[in-house]
Amino acid sequence: MNGEERRRGILNALGQAPLSATKISEKFGVSRQVIVQDIALLRAGGHPVIATNRGYILSEKRCERVFKVRHTDEETAEELLLIVDAGGTVEDVFVNHKVYGRISADMRVHARAQVEEMVEKLKSGKSTPLKRITSDYHYHTVSADSEAVLDGIEESLRVRGFLIPKV
Repeated sequence: MNGEERRRGILNALGQAPLSATKISEKFGVSRQVIVQDIALLRAGGHPVIATNRGYILSEKRCERVFKVRHTDEETAEELLLIVDAGGTVEDVFVNHKVYGRISADMRVHARAQVEEMVEKLKSGKSTPLKRITSDYHYHTVSADSEAVLDGIEESLRVRGFLIPKV
């Protein structure tokens, strides 16, 4: 079993009842430290794994909402930071191209460091933002722990002028 298969197995094993790293390590025949590293990778990948004093649990499904936004390249970091600082995760970016249809890319950005890293990559010139092919209009699927958090994100995007009103 490789690491990716093991991490899928860990996700399947986790639920609402706490499961210790030691018990998980016994189940998969690896060390406790390997499981701790796997949990860190799962969290970095956007999976809602929570550590409790009795073990790991998989939190309830997060709420999601799609926001249609528009901004300049220079405002990309500001837009993403509005979302992550409010407790949201930018799951993806997509555009609706008039010829090709929906074009999307996974992001799973939930921390300031990830925003900074992505903006630096875009500034390097190796690639351009997907939004450029649709005159800066694009969509983000954003997840959060509650609808209230998503409402706050929506309001922040609206106040800043990034949110495109629903018609």
